[in-house]
Amino acid sequence: MPAWYGSEIFMHDGAFATLRVSREAGIVRVTLDNPPVNVLDVALMSDLMDLLRALRDDESVRVIVFDSADPDFFIAHVDMSLVDAPDAFDELAADAPEGVNVFQALGEQLRHQPQVTIVKLAGLARGGGAEFVVAADMAFAAIGRAGLGQIEALMGIVPGGGGTQYLAGRVGRHRALEVVLGADLYDAETAERYGWVNRAVPAEELDDVVDRLARNIAALPEGVVAAAKRAILPDDLSEGLLREHDAWAGQVVRPAAERLIRGGLSHGAQTRDGERDLEGLLRGLAG
Repeated sequence: MPAWYGSEIFMHDGAFATLRVSREAGIVRVTLDNPPVNVLDVALMSDLMDLLRALRDDESVRVIVFDSADPDFFIAHVDMSLVDAPDAFDELAADAPEGVNVFQALGEQLRHQPQVTIVKLAGLARGGGAEFVVAADMAFAAIGRAGLGQIEALMGIVPGGGGTQYLAGRVGRHRALEVVLGADLYDAETAERYGWVNRAVPAEELDDVVDRLARNIAALPEGVVAAAKRAILPDDLSEGLLREHDAWAGQVVRPAAERLIRGGLSHGAQTRDGERDLEGLLRGLAG
């Protein structure tokens, strides 16, 4: 049994460097805490994978709720500094299932988790962060605070962590192309209208809405959650994920991708100020 397993887990316990985890009555609550802007780096991805694997066979847990310690950022995006450390994910990649890359492996683990997974989105989630949101079973977004975007096109690449496939399943091909190629930030109401999130709710009601749903699900009779998840299976995206990986891999080696990613970092990406309008920052480098 993992060392962190118990009624309450605190950061100083050392179980996870980037997560705060607690549990109550069939619900595990996971707060992402990877300053300064919650980039999806090796540490955060490792912690998320370890947690999901540890919970996978725990039948006493019925719901996992994800939120962020940072009110402005859920998961900013994949760590852009990997441009200087291309081998950083090699150890994680070695454990990825056959047919998916390391970024897709996280989304697929989340999509196939036996528990109900819910994202409580009160800040920004771009790139790999938006992919995480859409891979979860459900997502609820705070009006006036939440934002979603697939930023990759402005870096000269395309989403490579399942985003193209998950997004098309949620919003349809035409809107998925709009999101991927338009590379804009979408507010909570638009995301709801597109089907990208379950609901957009007033920010002051987000906690109550998600907590009530999580508690209601956790209180269902034994076997109901497992039966529902067996009946409503995630789509088999194996062929689409291979196509996505090939598309991403073909772009990430092009000179434009390296130039735009390095340029983004040098102009403030992954700082709090730069991340507030990352789309504008990257568009300014396009010339």
